[in-house]
Amino acid sequence: MVTIATLGSHSALNILAGAKDEGFNTLLLCEKSRRFYERFRVADKIMYLDSLSELRKHSLQEDLIEEDVILIPHGSFISYLDLDFLENEFSVPIFGNKFLFRHESDRVLEQEWFHQAQLRTPRTFTPETIDRRVIVKYHGAKGGKGYFTVDSPREYAEKAGEVDGEVQIQEWIHGVTMYFHYFQSPLSGELELTSIDRRYETTADAVHAAPDRDPTYVVVGNFPLVIRESLLEQVFDQGDKIVSASRDLDLDHRGLIGPFCLETIVTDTPEIVVFEISARIVAGTNPFVPYSPYTYAKYFEPMSTGRRIAREIKCALQEERIADLIT
Repeated sequence: MVTIATLGSHSALNILAGAKDEGFNTLLLCEKSRRFYERFRVADKIMYLDSLSELRKHSLQEDLIEEDVILIPHGSFISYLDLDFLENEFSVPIFGNKFLFRHESDRVLEQEWFHQAQLRTPRTFTPETIDRRVIVKYHGAKGGKGYFTVDSPREYAEKAGEVDGEVQIQEWIHGVTMYFHYFQSPLSGELELTSIDRRYETTADAVHAAPDRDPTYVVVGNFPLVIRESLLEQVFDQGDKIVSASRDLDLDHRGLIGPFCLETIVTDTPEIVVFEISARIVAGTNPFVPYSPYTYAKYFEPMSTGRRIAREIKCALQEERIADLIT
């Protein structure tokens, strides 16, 4: 029988609890320092690793294949595992399209994706052309770590010593952040809205306590949100466009598979401006265990994103279409 597994981080409780809801065996691959997972009941087995680099071992990969494991990727896969390794050397089946992780990790490829989807996005700048408030972001899934804002080339130059790696300089859009969580089903061909969240960032959300400090944007938690129902048409339209454009980004034209997230700012127009995408489950889905208002209105039963993933895998196994879900 298939075992659903993930890494001990990010949204592991969400993923494995959903797998248990659907009757799957579960496995957690976990660094030895994270013993707290033993306090929960979502993992039938915990495999402790000295470090995530052990996943490079062919013997470990062969053991996971022997146990009929399907790995569910989350943000830690993007942050801590090399994309070349995931794409070319890692042989354990991964739920979703791992060949799109590069497009969420590379800001240039990400912007090309948005342009092809004809989505409204913030303007981007070089250090010399900054003429308004901008936010400076690193490539990859870093949870906002190291981001900062500036208003001019001079201020950027003053802070340039803080830059460690490639960055994107993006127009600051006035509005409220909303993160839309979708699920694209290869089995039904349907796009679903599963939930919406807002990130809790420090010290951006605590600047009142230290107004003399520059805000930072390290994500420490998530708030559940609902959007005005009159804006749901925009939400689905943008999701449909990004899914359609995704099919031109990989050789098999499979595009997005399963959960993904559009990270947006909603202005007072109101207009939804997209600034990032995550091509897998995001931690913002965690407050919606066991369900959100949107999944309840569709399924009328508990349906978290973790369970929605497991339900898709179960249906694919029954229909002998599991190859449509994994890479």
